[in-house]
Amino acid sequence: MEGQIQVKKMAEYAAEGKNPEVLFWVGCAGSYDARAQKVTVALTKILHNVGIEFAILGEEETCTGDPARRAGNEFLFQMQALQNIEVLNGYGVRKIVTACPHCFNTIKNEYPELGGTYEVIHHTQLLQDLMAAGKLKVEGGAFKGKKITYHDSCYLGRVNGEYTAPRKVMEALDADLVELKRCKTNGLCCGAGGAQMFKEDEPGDKRINIERVEEIEGSNADIVAANCPFCITMITDGVKAKEKQDKIMVFDLSEMIVDSNKW
Repeated sequence: MEGQIQVKKMAEYAAEGKNPEVLFWVGCAGSYDARAQKVTVALTKILHNVGIEFAILGEEETCTGDPARRAGNEFLFQMQALQNIEVLNGYGVRKIVTACPHCFNTIKNEYPELGGTYEVIHHTQLLQDLMAAGKLKVEGGAFKGKKITYHDSCYLGRVNGEYTAPRKVMEALDADLVELKRCKTNGLCCGAGGAQMFKEDEPGDKRINIERVEEIEGSNADIVAANCPFCITMITDGVKAKEKQDKIMVFDLSEMIVDSNKW
């Protein structure tokens, strides 16, 4: 990772006969996408600074299989899922945190039918829990008084019904939260879900992310908070397409926490 933070792998803990409190499931985007890597570093800093003992799988982690199943390749999904479950069960993993709602949904809701049952928590839920327990202090800092809007990702919001945690985290930033016209149960997909991230556009008059960015423009927000690497990519691309990158910033909530604490 970055700086002086040394992140241990599950294999290292196993060699010591130990089991960490939490496994951080980094995900494909968090591992390989340059933008999502910043979120990985931010969450790592948070876990480190609040004193949570955690580990990653490293080279033993592979894709959850979410894109394969959404694209209709059930065989590939089950191959990937069973491989991951074998590794997770082999280490006796009990609790998993991830910054990707797609990984969160797949491991939480789809792995149990294949023999992998774990406590799975999205990083926004973890952040809220840490704040409620007084373990994570947050001051507005650079975001105090800023007009911020929040984009509900499909797999955390409508699929898993989590709308409260990210908004509670934003409240702690002491910012001015402006809800989008389509939010919560009526939220609009960024355009990347259902494996759309990995295929060419279908015929149409407008890309979904452009539609979403136009709603964001209408909110007059300075900042868009998100909780998904796909959403961050699509919204950032939409902002650039509208040539608004100097006026609208896109952040993951974990990055905002780190910036506020100046870690």
